[in-house]
Amino acid sequence: MKLFTALRFLTTIPLPHRRETSAEELGRSAVYFPLVGLIIGLILAGLNWVFRMVLPAPLVSAMLIVVMIILTGGLHLDGLSDTCDGIGGHKSAEERWQVMRDSHVGSFGAIGIAALLLVKYVALSSVPPNLMMVSLLFMPVVSRWAMVYAIFAHPYARPSGLGISFKQSTRWLAFTIATLITVTLAIVMIPLFQFAGLIIIICIGLNTTLMAVYFKSKFGGLTGDTYGAINEVSEAGVLLLIALLANLGLV
Repeated sequence: MKLFTALRFLTTIPLPHRRETSAEELGRSAVYFPLVGLIIGLILAGLNWVFRMVLPAPLVSAMLIVVMIILTGGLHLDGLSDTCDGIGGHKSAEERWQVMRDSHVGSFGAIGIAALLLVKYVALSSVPPNLMMVSLLFMPVVSRWAMVYAIFAHPYARPSGLGISFKQSTRWLAFTIATLITVTLAIVMIPLFQFAGLIIIICIGLNTTLMAVYFKSKFGGLTGDTYGAINEVSEAGVLLLIALLANLGLV
């Protein structure tokens, strides 16, 4: 089932063993990325409820961020790190690809991870308590949708690589289904979120477009690492937007 394939790829959640997944099957699983985000959100919301019974709020935020890293195996943070390392300096696109393939974390990658985690922690800590549960549910859904949008709408940089299987399989139908899942969840959350969910989806979509244009100028297109970077920035972006809208009294 494609949902299980997406779960195996995007998370460390233990699932029953099955045969090795082909690149084509993996590529077709992108349509279920938002549902994987919902599963991650449900876990985060449940743990938030438990943690808040015994821990102060700042420590709860830190613990939830650690849980997010564990649930994803650091997959997207690794992509962010490689992307930041590739962006640094004056190089050709091919030279940047070589830097991104290096398994060692460079100074730009370390700075990128540190800055992202700092922003995510402060933004999560700034979310009002009455919006925390819905925010934890919504954040990973929208960020995984952002990856699907980036895969669908923007060119892939390399002639080969894991990301090419997603690019070849994510057509109009897959993107439409992923978008409908995300928008439906936003509408379901409207009683708590008002219309902030739809506003956030639009803002994250615009930000993903800007990031994709920038990455194309650096790498000649997008890669698997930049998909991970887009997910991480989108997670932080959702939390920032919720904190901003709450501060303005719009949610």
